[in-house]
Amino acid sequence: MKTDFDLNITDPVYKEGQKINFLQRFFLRFINDKRDLPFVRLCIVICLTTIPAAIYMFVAEEFSWWMALIYFAYNSIFLMGPYILMLHNTSHGLFFKRKYNLLNKLVHWIIGPFFGETPESYFAHHLGMHHPENNLPDDLSSTMNYKRDSFTDFMKYFLKFFVFIVPELSSYLKRKGRKKLLRNYITGESLWYVLVTALMFLNWKAALVVFVIPLVFTRFMMMTGNWSQHAFIDLQTPDNCYRNSITCINSSYNKTCFNDGYHIGHHLHPTMHWTNLPVNFKENISRYAEENAVVFRKLDYFMIWILLMTKSYGVLSKYYVDLNPGKNKTKSEIIDLLKYRTGKYISPQV
Repeated sequence: MKTDFDLNITDPVYKEGQKINFLQRFFLRFINDKRDLPFVRLCIVICLTTIPAAIYMFVAEEFSWWMALIYFAYNSIFLMGPYILMLHNTSHGLFFKRKYNLLNKLVHWIIGPFFGETPESYFAHHLGMHHPENNLPDDLSSTMNYKRDSFTDFMKYFLKFFVFIVPELSSYLKRKGRKKLLRNYITGESLWYVLVTALMFLNWKAALVVFVIPLVFTRFMMMTGNWSQHAFIDLQTPDNCYRNSITCINSSYNKTCFNDGYHIGHHLHPTMHWTNLPVNFKENISRYAEENAVVFRKLDYFMIWILLMTKSYGVLSKYYVDLNPGKNKTKSEIIDLLKYRTGKYISPQV
């Protein structure tokens, strides 16, 4: 347990004066923020590896399941996490300058389907629904009504999302009067199904590996992520971002996935640039302590999900960051806190 207020934060922050090479300087003319140059590199890697490999699987004379396995493993292990968090950040802030606005479709419309993201679905769900509802009961991906250390409850949660998200999100956006979001969402979702159906006739094996399996896998992984991000809720104040979200610091995940571990800070400041989140956390650490926020070190959301599913509270307590020097919690107190925070919300009877 880390107990010192003066935490040494090792997660990535932007430092002025960093050297910029010729290629980076070229792309700076197109993007809004020089701190987003890592996104340019990621887009280039995907366009030079994932997309050509996917095309090859469709046109190859003989389909290779070995190549399909390597393709899926490469994308899932090395690129899916960074891509999803690039998508996340470029949804909150425009990646390319407005005069190059067509390029902003690259991340959402061109690259997205190769990583299981139907065009416009992430934007509509995350910005159009999740942030406004803040994991409260009207949030279609709210974790409140589930026991968050129960695999059975998680599967109910995932299957509800997977089966019903299209009609439920469409109904939500219509009810809230978010007509443009609804139109874009239905358009993107419909075009994905039309495209994949057509490609199934061309080469069903390639379509399955390139588009269908990634869709299922990505939606499963994103639900494990959201489950962990909103696993430890103080049900007395479920609308309090400090008490319905978590923060993960000093994690290799933050280095590869653009500080996604700072989920409390992100809900408090949705438009804050990802490189500022560690600084903001450190500047406001006393507020986190006052709110009894749940902070872990060296863990990512999938690790936390595994530990919750196996009820490994002892392991979770080892990585819990105690922000109250002089009032350090014992291991049993930490475990009691974490268990309490995973309790299922019971709607009051009218």
